[in-house]
Amino acid sequence: MSTAATEGGKWIRRFDVESDGGITLICFPHAGGSASFFRPVSMRLAPEVDVLAVQYPGRQDRYREPVITEIGELADRIATELAGLPGPPPVYLGHSMGAVLAFEVALRLEERDRNSPRALLLSGRRAPSEKYVERNVHLNPDDDVIAELKLLSGTSPDLLGDDDMLRLVLPAIRGDFRAIETYVADPESVVRCPITALVGDADPLTTVDEVRAWGKHTSSAFEAKVFAGGHFYLAERQSEVIEEIRTQLRHLSAPADARGN
Repeated sequence: MSTAATEGGKWIRRFDVESDGGITLICFPHAGGSASFFRPVSMRLAPEVDVLAVQYPGRQDRYREPVITEIGELADRIATELAGLPGPPPVYLGHSMGAVLAFEVALRLEERDRNSPRALLLSGRRAPSEKYVERNVHLNPDDDVIAELKLLSGTSPDLLGDDDMLRLVLPAIRGDFRAIETYVADPESVVRCPITALVGDADPLTTVDEVRAWGKHTSSAFEAKVFAGGHFYLAERQSEVIEEIRTQLRHLSAPADARGN
């Protein structure tokens, strides 16, 4: 199954033919990740859901482009691309750094009143109101960055064992770590759309309570979902997580009286 660009040009990828199911899910990858991380989500949800994924500069087919190392700039660029996408308001799914970007993009598009999301699914990242001292992995030697990837268990073992390939992708990984580790969150920021926060119960980077604090950052409905697993519980419990995403999307697409609203 090929990966295709969309109306969002080089920023947005689609893995299946465009769906007319009535709901669009836009996925935001983690630090060091790429759009293809969400291919299994597309394979499981299509054609019921039109699944798109953001492709950040500096990886895969965009590897020649410089990595953007500031969350604000990256969110600005993505917001500009998503503001012009056709169709009904989408749902955003972001994991780790992608959760931050999904939230920041939503803030920007709500402010512009331009194609803002109908809901956010935010995974594996503490809320902006939660204080935390970053570990500044991006300043460490290459071997320490690689050790961090192994700790999080979100990188292919084949890649971790291939020194030449690792050296090729490390600039993007280090740049993403710099972006998220230097990000200064606004602890008072609030979106108007509902938020569902998702987390693994053994995540080494965030606690369940820190993730539940996302409830402070929406003026709409909020709920939290906890799964068994670590930071990449999405891959560890793929079937369970994707079915939960399907449930969330069906709920959002149901008539308001059927949702109990």
